[in-house]
Amino acid sequence: MSYCVNCGVELEASLRECPLCHTPVINPVEAGKEFPPSPFPANKGQVEVVKRKDLGILLSVVLTATGVTCLLLNLLVFDHFLWSLLVIGICICLFVFIFPAVFYSKMPLLVSLSADGMAVAVYLYMIAYITPSTAWFWELGLPIVALVTLGVGIFVLLAKKVPFTILSGALCLFIEIPLFCTALELMIRRMIMSPLRLTWSAVVLTVCVIIDVALITILVKKRLRNEVRRRLHF
Repeated sequence: MSYCVNCGVELEASLRECPLCHTPVINPVEAGKEFPPSPFPANKGQVEVVKRKDLGILLSVVLTATGVTCLLLNLLVFDHFLWSLLVIGICICLFVFIFPAVFYSKMPLLVSLSADGMAVAVYLYMIAYITPSTAWFWELGLPIVALVTLGVGIFVLLAKKVPFTILSGALCLFIEIPLFCTALELMIRRMIMSPLRLTWSAVVLTVCVIIDVALITILVKKRLRNEVRRRLHF
């Protein structure tokens, strides 16, 4: 049994080079002798890649079958409440999420994000439909989905329209986070009929403002910006 002189891996007798580091295998004693045929196939095989549309058709059939069978099971057997709406809502969300990737990859990203937000809103409404009250959906659920969709859309739009780096992306993110937390606390207080004032969101706002000031300083000062990028490998 022989071993690679470079990395020490154990070698088969038929190998002409190390399979790990590709160092040639040279044995002075067997110089000029023919090597036995390699036990491995000469041509590398490759499994044919599944086409995206075929994968999309398969996923669509599976999601549709899941929704329909759960609906029939709900109506014919377990009919105490419409639990199948939860499954159908998840199937709708999954279909909307995968549609751009498997059916239409050229769909504008903002359109795709809007469709994702609408799908999540529909799913939340299905949950609200089987609950005693839909007030939480209109006062909290739908506004949160709209805010998140709007925030992600603004982030994507800025990334496409202006020169975007890790530092500028972080700045945008730490501007959106406190705004979202502030709006969330105010919506929750309005829903529970509590005085409209800031408590925990004020802490988030303070921390993010400090981080934003630091990021703006780094972005404005070219030498400092280059030092940060060099040290953090941006």
